[in-house]
Amino acid sequence: MIKLLVGLGNPGPEYEDTRHNAGFWWLEAVARELKVTLQPERSYFGVMARTTWEGRPLWLLEPMTYMNRSGQAVGALARFFKIAPEEILVAHDELDLPPGELKLKKGGGHAGHNGLRDIHAQLGNSDYWRLRIGIGHPGDKSEVANWVLKKPAPDQREALHASIDRAVRALPDLLHGRMDKATAHIHTSKPPRPKPPRPAPPAAATIPPDATNRT
Repeated sequence: MIKLLVGLGNPGPEYEDTRHNAGFWWLEAVARELKVTLQPERSYFGVMARTTWEGRPLWLLEPMTYMNRSGQAVGALARFFKIAPEEILVAHDELDLPPGELKLKKGGGHAGHNGLRDIHAQLGNSDYWRLRIGIGHPGDKSEVANWVLKKPAPDQREALHASIDRAVRALPDLLHGRMDKATAHIHTSKPPRPKPPRPAPPAAATIPPDATNRT
């Protein structure tokens, strides 16, 4: 069962609406759903909340260390409360998925994501759960750094927030460890927008009543 929910991002108003903060957006949506308030906690290098879920302790954490040192916060909290890697879920932005898509997975590599890289190093283990929030790819590897630190276009932001809402609805299954059910719900893509109606065909020409019987 999941005991620690982590959202990755960068602190500060200049990063608040950027793609790299998709993990923060999800965690803040979860905090609203659970009616808890994230508070600064210097011991864990971030803002956090502690609550209970059906009698069990549950922690929410946003590292305030900047993305490439996310593991400092996650490792400190996990070690103090003796939370195993498989009891941790980390939400993060994912270049390889388009906005509106989500993937839930356990373990694996960090695929170059600096936040995951540092969490791997601090936990000494990659066997934690990840919620991959699609932000799309700029199409050119050299543009990735600029892409993640920019605000998404309005349609992309709408798709991102729709996917985050979907992930929040899967929270009961995630916290109960019903990962098959959570996966089935989370992996459901955003429904396609309805196609605009086709234009009506041009009206047939009106034939005068005497067109065929003129003399």
